Amino acid sequence: MGRRKRRSVFNVDGVMDFFNNVMMEKPYLPLLIPLVLMLWALEKWIFSLSNWVPLVLAVWVTVQHRNHQHRMAVEDLNEKWKRFALSSSPKTPLEHCEWLNKLLIEIWSNYINPKLSLRFQSIVEKRLKRNKSRLIEKLELLEFSLGSSPPWLGLQGTRWSTFGDQQVMRLGFDWDTTDISIMLLAKVAKPFFGTAKIVINSLRIKGDLLLMPILDGKAILYSFISTPEVRITVTFGSGTELPGVSSWLVKLLTDTLAKTMVEPRRQCFSLSAVDLRKKAVGGIVYVTVISGNKLSRSSLKGSPSRRQPSSGVDGLREHSDDKDLQTFVEVELGELTRRTNVRPGSSPQWDSTFNMILHDNTGIVRFHLFEHTPGRMMCDYLASCEIKMRYNTDDSTTFWAIGPDSSVIARHSESCGKAVEMVLPFEGVNIGELAVKLVIKEWQFSDGSLSFNNLRVSSQPSLNGSSNFLPGTGRKIIVTVVEGKDLITKDKSGKCNPYVKLQYGKVLQKTKTAHSFNPVWNQRFEFDEIGDNEYLKIKCYTEEVFGDDSIGSAHISLEGLVEGSPRDVWIPLEKVNSGELRIQIEAVRIDDYEGSRGSSYSGNGWIELVLIEARDLVAADLRGTSDPYVRVQYGNLKRRTKVMYKTLNPKWHQTLEFPDNGNPLELHVKDHNAVLPTSSIGDCVVEYQRLPPNQMADKWIPLQGVKRGEIHIQVTRKVPELEKKPSVDPDTSLTKAHQISSQMKQMMIKLQSLIDDGILEGISTPLSELEALQDMQEEYMVQLETEQMLLLNKIKEVGQEMLNSSPSLSRNSFGS
Repeated sequence: MGRRKRRSVFNVDGVMDFFNNVMMEKPYLPLLIPLVLMLWALEKWIFSLSNWVPLVLAVWVTVQHRNHQHRMAVEDLNEKWKRFALSSSPKTPLEHCEWLNKLLIEIWSNYINPKLSLRFQSIVEKRLKRNKSRLIEKLELLEFSLGSSPPWLGLQGTRWSTFGDQQVMRLGFDWDTTDISIMLLAKVAKPFFGTAKIVINSLRIKGDLLLMPILDGKAILYSFISTPEVRITVTFGSGTELPGVSSWLVKLLTDTLAKTMVEPRRQCFSLSAVDLRKKAVGGIVYVTVISGNKLSRSSLKGSPSRRQPSSGVDGLREHSDDKDLQTFVEVELGELTRRTNVRPGSSPQWDSTFNMILHDNTGIVRFHLFEHTPGRMMCDYLASCEIKMRYNTDDSTTFWAIGPDSSVIARHSESCGKAVEMVLPFEGVNIGELAVKLVIKEWQFSDGSLSFNNLRVSSQPSLNGSSNFLPGTGRKIIVTVVEGKDLITKDKSGKCNPYVKLQYGKVLQKTKTAHSFNPVWNQRFEFDEIGDNEYLKIKCYTEEVFGDDSIGSAHISLEGLVEGSPRDVWIPLEKVNSGELRIQIEAVRIDDYEGSRGSSYSGNGWIELVLIEARDLVAADLRGTSDPYVRVQYGNLKRRTKVMYKTLNPKWHQTLEFPDNGNPLELHVKDHNAVLPTSSIGDCVVEYQRLPPNQMADKWIPLQGVKRGEIHIQVTRKVPELEKKPSVDPDTSLTKAHQISSQMKQMMIKLQSLIDDGILEGISTPLSELEALQDMQEEYMVQLETEQMLLLNKIKEVGQEMLNSSPSLSRNSFGS
């Protein structure tokens, strides 16, 4: 009885699946059903001839249900036949692989093991750093060797099979080795302390491989049929024993294999006829999302709520509303994402192109389809697909993707600049396609050369392909943040006040704040080069009233920079939908760089800045004028000019001096206010580092952050001899310092009396005089510091000359 009751339960899911399929095949059904019901009502209540309507309807439903069952059975049989053909339809007889394993043993130790160890070392190090355990704060790879025991291939033999029009070889893979040597140094996270050495000395990976030749034999795709068996043995050296590390490593390796090379995910091995011995370290790719085809709510894999069973009325509504479907595509490459605009219909046209950055010689571009519903904050996920790309040693690029029924779609681009178009089916669904186009604009190599538009350009060609990358102490990295475009902000007022932070190693730098969605900074920063492939990290922020908001980030690999070959690139911002920064990067040898700055006179010179005038400034007061002055910032030193009242074309003719230590020289033009805070009417940066010694540069510099305004300056890098610069008389210096101090005290007394008497109108004049005296005092202190520095350096030079000219002194100094 219990079985009969369970069988008699109405299968709602089956009925709904049946109705959804009927609606897909019979789009006219919503119009036919009301017509049949209307005719039935007329026949039943107006004139009754027979009961033909229920009979016809029952027959029609029976036929449709039979067709549906037949179609489902056919699809099931086709799927079973494909699996059967893949596993048991031989194209060649079973072949044994003893010869292959014997050959692998002979060449493993001296050829394959060094190459694979070097290749996998960088991959493993990146994976471990990105996916480290919570118990570990820092992880460093000390040693990596795959040992002398190769894997065993095809122990049960191998044979070729056919899968559609694709040839496939099934090959057993069993790698059980105790000769592997991988050593990690882990720093334990808080609240624990200390370090621990993690040694992996045993590894077991067992599974079945599929090999698929593509592009007429130019490349091979390989993957596991299912997730392989993984076993790792971990021991600990001196230090702390970490619990759960073995299971974490097994999970990390298993997940990595499952996500990258378990069917239908496949890796590519290129069989290039030419090896240019170039190591690609990054590239730029333009991704264009062209259009979609056959998009339908009922067929695309949706969110969990969309996958739940719904009523038949809901199914009819979904199908009838496919014309109102509004979708967009999110393009993802690493941490970088971009979105197309929303387009309606089941065959939308997007035609959106995005600038994307690769940080390796391989990359995966993922496309996620979303449905946009007006009035809703959240968007419904529908389906995904992806394209993989890889640089080949003959300077070409291979693209491959999953085709219909897990087949292969492969394309080959012989050089940069050539477009590759592909039509991708969405994964996990039976309908829906996405047309995309990819163009590799350039590849960047470790020796500093670039490959683009079928031309290989290198500022310093290398015949043997060796890298020109220098150790961390050999060069300086010059980074110029030029401009930005299409930046976004969360501010409801629609304003954007962006600035950029740069981090290289432990050094942090920051640009000034701009006031535009397309800002221009033109600020230059210097970093000491660091080895070990350290990235330049970029973070873009916007100033807000209640705290600064992040509006994107990026990172740039500095590997492969060559002296005399600056890079000028647009870097798209990550974790946002729009925004790019233009960055110029140049590597300079320290000797050449110091010589170009005249730093052979390091510590013996100063910067002379003459602030002459400004013109066409913006009006900051209600009366249509401004009270401009200039605040100069040079490292930690701040100076300012006198205030010029009620003018938009001030003339200062004021000279300021700073010790030459290479700091950025920033000018901030301010509007003076007696009571209210001062307001900015523009700023700029004075470039002086590359000026020859004692040569003046006369410039009109446009002000940034405002609509108009220029400032006229003269800047000179003074490097005179000590005797050419007049010294400061101590008595005169002391007298002048006492005079300035006395004047400041008098101004303070005058200012206090005005405040006590309540005469606020007269406060502005003594305040301005007090500020001018303070600037005079600071300038005089800088002059004294410069004279002191020059004197000390000259004393050192004289002492060194005396030591070198006296042999007896030299012998005594060395003897001591």
